[in-house]
Amino acid sequence: MILLLLLLCAVLIVWIFIGMDVWRGLSNISSIDELFHPSSNGPLLSVIVPARNEEETITDSILSQLQQDYQRIQWILVNDRSTDGTPEKLEALAEMDKRIKVLHIDSLEKGWLGKNQALYKGYQISKGELILFTDADVIFNDPGILTKAVSLLRTQKLDHLTLAPHIKSQSFWLKSFVAFFLFGFSFYKRPWKANDPSSKIGMGIGAFNLITKSVYEEIGTHERLKHMPDDDLQLGIHIKKHHKKQAFLTALKSLEVEWYRSLKEAFNGLEKNTFAGLHYSFLLVLFAMLGVFCSTVLPFITIFSGETPIRVVSMIIILFIGITYLKVIKQMTKETPLLFLALPVTALLFIYSIGRATFLTFKRGGIEWRGTVYSFKELKQKKK
Repeated sequence: MILLLLLLCAVLIVWIFIGMDVWRGLSNISSIDELFHPSSNGPLLSVIVPARNEEETITDSILSQLQQDYQRIQWILVNDRSTDGTPEKLEALAEMDKRIKVLHIDSLEKGWLGKNQALYKGYQISKGELILFTDADVIFNDPGILTKAVSLLRTQKLDHLTLAPHIKSQSFWLKSFVAFFLFGFSFYKRPWKANDPSSKIGMGIGAFNLITKSVYEEIGTHERLKHMPDDDLQLGIHIKKHHKKQAFLTALKSLEVEWYRSLKEAFNGLEKNTFAGLHYSFLLVLFAMLGVFCSTVLPFITIFSGETPIRVVSMIIILFIGITYLKVIKQMTKETPLLFLALPVTALLFIYSIGRATFLTFKRGGIEWRGTVYSFKELKQKKK
């Protein structure tokens, strides 16, 4: 009983510090949705969209982008070895608008991950002073979002601007799972630090990475990231390593993406990033799984203890978890805070996803991503 009480007290101390850090940090993150809509004039912007087997989403995504009021845009749509109807969809879009150029990739070069190669190949034929890397399933709900983003980049003299979209989910459990992911992501990655020039923490979101071409070339382009499955995040990290000016904002009204359509898809999708996010370390995997259990599951069990001190400490921990969760949900999503009621179950699902991703990566000797298997040895190359 004494050991359990000591463990819970340690968890409480951790949550006190996490809660304070999250509340202070997220309070300093702005929303680009609230910015004034300025002039639509500016330098040429190259929007690069990689697409592999995206026939269900690519048309709606690009059509929403074509409604943008920013005047100088070229789109480079990169077909990354698709085996479905994506190539035909891309060619049909190009026929609709002369600003669209389609690039077809038939093979994967050694040492590259598919998406990273597609982004790099798109850059090579781009002509813009600015580059936007975005995904093939992102919906641009605000026709002025690119104008706002470019204006912010220029007025604040930024080198890189990344925006967090609203992540749309259909089912209750998928919403809960995504909310828990954002909850953990917020205090683990501390994205608000991207806005602090003195911090080494960088941030990049695949839905919206806007960067000046000169800085992109200076940091080594995607050639420096070619074997990294979390390329979007690593792009932001590399920018910060080069002491460039970066900003992270939310865009919950302007940008929308449906990550996954089911929990099963979510588990499959996280296979490529989970082990990478833990630096391919089995020790960190074990620490993460035990940490999540002790910090977000155990208090919901021990609150039913017959020992009053254990029950009281558990209640206080749950209170701090709830306060922190509320802040993340209000700032980073459009979902209801009532998802908190499912948190201990969602935490167990998240623990399962970590273990599953690690086991499958080890069993396969690498990750399987969109039909291509990348070896564990290749993925574990030392980051330069």
